[in-house]
Amino acid sequence: MIKNAVILTVILLGYQGYSQSKLDGYIETGLKNNEVIKQHHFDINKSVYALKEARSLFYPTVSLNGSYTRAEGGRTIDIPVGDMLNPVYNTLNQMTNSKAFPTLENQSVLINPNNFYDAKIHTTMPLLNFEIIYNERIKSQQASLQQIELEIYKRELVKEIKIAYYKYLQSIEGIKIYQDALALVKENQRVNQSLFKNDKINRTAVLRSDNEVIRIQANLETAKQVSNNAKSYFNFLLNEKLDSNIETDDNETLPIDAVTENTQNREELLKLTQVKELNETVGKLTQSHWFPTVSGFADFGFQDFDFDVNKDSQYYFAGLGLQWNIFSGNKNKYKLKQVEEDTKKISSQTDNVKQQLLLQFQVGQNNLKSALEQFYANKNQKESAKKYNDDITKLYKEGQAIYIELLDAQNQWVNAQLNTNIALYNSWIAYAELERANATFTLKN
Repeated sequence: MIKNAVILTVILLGYQGYSQSKLDGYIETGLKNNEVIKQHHFDINKSVYALKEARSLFYPTVSLNGSYTRAEGGRTIDIPVGDMLNPVYNTLNQMTNSKAFPTLENQSVLINPNNFYDAKIHTTMPLLNFEIIYNERIKSQQASLQQIELEIYKRELVKEIKIAYYKYLQSIEGIKIYQDALALVKENQRVNQSLFKNDKINRTAVLRSDNEVIRIQANLETAKQVSNNAKSYFNFLLNEKLDSNIETDDNETLPIDAVTENTQNREELLKLTQVKELNETVGKLTQSHWFPTVSGFADFGFQDFDFDVNKDSQYYFAGLGLQWNIFSGNKNKYKLKQVEEDTKKISSQTDNVKQQLLLQFQVGQNNLKSALEQFYANKNQKESAKKYNDDITKLYKEGQAIYIELLDAQNQWVNAQLNTNIALYNSWIAYAELERANATFTLKN
């Protein structure tokens, strides 16, 4: 693995510049402009606000309440004041020989208070409530889960940007190869036409050279369209205009170090760990319904008739509230069973994902090794094809080779260049996929 990595690095020093700084800049742009990432940030912000909302439940709630009532008719309470006190008052008047004690009438008081106001400041506060405690933990864990999901998407986006960039470089290099090939076949066409006019060759060679020009022109046009598509897709990932120019640096290389398996730090496993912790908190929340809740309340205000306000109108009212669910038809018991089954499912998923991630790493490692070996083999073939083409071209000019031999040598030379170019960037693509499988790219916060 290390040997092949070194081979690729050395080859790239003399073969093709690699845009490290430009690519890094494009990755930063893609992470900044991507709409899906923005949507993830919205979700994270929402989770943070939900967490703050959950924490606010620990604080007291204070409200200003007021009411005013008018009433007439309806039920009454009869109070026989006259029947109870008039005999006593009459006796007292006789004993004192005066009328100091009046005669009283029986009273009938409306149950609904008439012309009565009540204004108060009402305060409530939870003193012991496990549901609030675990709800706050759940919101915190959900916020962390959103952040992990964002990291997963960022890594996938970085991989896609790198692959799109390599494919674009691959396409523009392919255009250069076809442009050189077109110049070559046009020169063959010119030479063959001249030789035909001088009766040195037959018309077949001229027709074949004309067809080669048409074929290479068509391939060049196809290569340009492929490059345009690669360019559009790359700009799409960056959320830029599809026809924006893509800049590349020259004479820079990507250092490829030995790759050590690091899949245990993948965000996918961190996500499952967070989901497991979240599920455990849900279980504790379910169990908390078996415990009592205690809350306190206090009222301070004024109440009186006819909007009178004096020291007798003031009042306060405070107390504690207790609620303890004794029986709920085993509802919480069955909820807890569901949580236990979810825990088993998450553990099974974790084991499966670990194997999947390890498999992905090993496949990526093998693909990179294969791509490096293919590139090295194609490079050797390209060198041999170039020597063969140079030799046949020289023999053809001396009249010692026929045009079919020249054409075959040139096609081998063009195909060798194309295959080497494809293998080169397939190596970079394989490295990007291995980097993703191993989660080694450093994401900036």
